[in-house]
Amino acid sequence: MTPTGRKPDEGERYRTILETAARLICERGYEGTSMQEIAAACRMTKAGLYHHIQNKEQLLFAIMNYGMDVFEEQVLAPVQDVVDPVERLRLCMRNNIHLVTSGRSKEVIIILHEHATLTGEAREFIDRRKKRYVRFLEGAFADAIAQGLLPGVDPTVAAFSFLGMVLWVYKWFKPDGRLTEEQIADGMVAMILPGVSAGAAPRAASPVTPTTSDATEPAPLRMVPRAASGEEPQ
Repeated sequence: MTPTGRKPDEGERYRTILETAARLICERGYEGTSMQEIAAACRMTKAGLYHHIQNKEQLLFAIMNYGMDVFEEQVLAPVQDVVDPVERLRLCMRNNIHLVTSGRSKEVIIILHEHATLTGEAREFIDRRKKRYVRFLEGAFADAIAQGLLPGVDPTVAAFSFLGMVLWVYKWFKPDGRLTEEQIADGMVAMILPGVSAGAAPRAASPVTPTTSDATEPAPLRMVPRAASGEEPQ
């Protein structure tokens, strides 16, 4: 059994439903996609789909939650133990760009554009997960600024500038276009982290106590198991 209590084949089936639904919603919009269309695309009956999903909004929440799982696994987990804050940010930027240029942009699109469709506790839950990433970036920028490694800008301004750049790549990136993923990463690193090469090796840095812009920050963001995250808002 998987950590969520699903059998391995059921877990794979569930992921297929989420990824198929995400693709359709990206193409047609949430309101323009019916549960019948999702079931047909999954080669299931509508009744079979409802065996896995309670309703359409719960499906949207599950897609966003799954997208955040993938994001934390592929973008944040690899940088958790990087001491140098600039190197932490550089790797985070590269990982984020790779995520949205390697076929995972549909979950990002839904999190960005269908967020307001969620209501109540489901929306609050996704908000909390998104805010943890912002706090993670603010902390890294604050550390780098405190160590004199980056100009003294406000960490919140820096964090949202970072996000605005990397999360919008999906809008204009073309796999067969003039710029490669690596060239995009080089350019963005040069803009956000001046003086740092996108392919630079880690630099030695003294450990420092993380500083954030909010004195009541949640605990440092740690990756949650992808399959186990089936955590639901309580």
